Amino acid sequence: MSVWEGKHLVLGVTGGIAAYKAVEIVSRLRKAGAQVHVIMTRGAQNFVTEFTFREMSGAPVVTDMWAKVTHHQVEHVALARLADLVLVAPATANFLAKASYGMADDMLTTTLLATRAPVFLAPAMNTAMYEHPATQENLARLRARGVHIIEPASGKLACGTSGRGRLPEPADIVATLTSFLSGVSAVKDLAGRNILVTAGGTREPLDPVRYLGNRSTGKMGFAVAAAAQARGAHVTLVAGPGSLPVPEGVDCIRVETALEMREAVLRVFDAADAVIKAAAVADYRPKERAGQKIKKQEGSLTLELVRNPDILRELGEKKTHQLLVGFAAETEHVLDYARGKLEKKNLDFIVANDVSRKDAGFSADTNCVTILARDGVCTEHPLMSKRQLADVILDHVVAALGR
Repeated sequence: MSVWEGKHLVLGVTGGIAAYKAVEIVSRLRKAGAQVHVIMTRGAQNFVTEFTFREMSGAPVVTDMWAKVTHHQVEHVALARLADLVLVAPATANFLAKASYGMADDMLTTTLLATRAPVFLAPAMNTAMYEHPATQENLARLRARGVHIIEPASGKLACGTSGRGRLPEPADIVATLTSFLSGVSAVKDLAGRNILVTAGGTREPLDPVRYLGNRSTGKMGFAVAAAAQARGAHVTLVAGPGSLPVPEGVDCIRVETALEMREAVLRVFDAADAVIKAAAVADYRPKERAGQKIKKQEGSLTLELVRNPDILRELGEKKTHQLLVGFAAETEHVLDYARGKLEKKNLDFIVANDVSRKDAGFSADTNCVTILARDGVCTEHPLMSKRQLADVILDHVVAALGR
C-alpha cells in the first residue's frame, strides 16, 4: 500500500511562473493515493486558474481567507489541523520573507502558522533573488525552526538567465515527500560530511555480574545516525550496549563504559564536521570493581563512586571546526538546565526533553523537544517519531554548517 493512502497534503501555490508545475505535483500525489487541498495566493492566480487545481485535486480550492467556507468547517485553521504534510511549491522570495517572520496576512501564511504538520518549502525565483543575503537569512531562519527546504535546481530560468533557482521537477519533489513519509531521506545535503553520533547508555561494572546503568535504549541516537547516513554523510556511531540493529552504511564502534566511550569518541573527533552526543553517559562509576560476584550479606552495602570524565565538556574545550550538539534529558526545570549545559559545555545546540513523559522519554518511539541554539534562538517541536525528529535535528545542523 502507498504511504500516501489516507494522507492529507495541503499544497500552497504562490505567485511565480513555476506555478504551472504545481499542477503536475497535484496529479502525481493524487495518483499515489493522497488527498490534496490547494491554497492559492492572489499572485498564484495570475499564472494558473483555480478551476485547474479544483479539477486536478477533486477538492475545493482556497483563494480567499474571507470567503464563505463550505467544505472544511467554519474556522480558518481547519486545513492546518487536517494536514499530514504541508508543501509550498513554488515558494517565492516574498512568501519566504513573510513566512520567516511569522506573518499571517493571507490564508496560506495563516495555515503555515497554525499547522503542526511537517512543512516543506520549494523555493523558485531568479538566481540573484535566491542568492541575495536577505533570502538566505530567511531560509536559515526557517530551517532553524524545523522547516524542510527542498533546494532549487540549476538551469535556464524563465527570465532568460541561467543559474540556481529553478523549481525541481514535480517527480523529484514528490519523491522527496514520499521518502520523508517512509522514514528515508532523499535529500543528500550532508554529502561529503563526517558526522559522529553517540547513542545508548553506558554500564559501569560493580562485579562480573552487576553494573550501574540507566534506562537509555539508544533509539534517538540510532535514528540520528540512520537519518544522517540517508542524507549522504559518512557516519560513525559510538554506541553503548544494546540490541538495536546498526543502520545500514553506518560505521559502529561498540563500547560499554564511559571511559571506553571517551576513548572511542576522541579517536575520531578530529575528522568530524559535526558531533551529535545523544548517549546517556554515566556520571559516576564504582571506585573499585570486585573481581568476584559480591555476595549478599547482613546489613547495608556501601558503594564508593568516583566521577567519570565529562566527555561533552571536553569536546567543547577541544573543538576547532566541529559543530557540537548535546542533549539534556531532564525531569524538571528542563529549559533552565539545558541553557546552563549549553553555555558550560560550549555547545552550538542542545536538544532538551522531559524524560519523565511516557511518550517522550527513554524506550519510547516518539519524542517532544525544544532545541536551543547558542545565538539564543529557541524552537519547540511537537511530539513526533524519533526518526522524524532526527531529520529536524539534522536540518539545524545543515543550516549551521552552511553558515
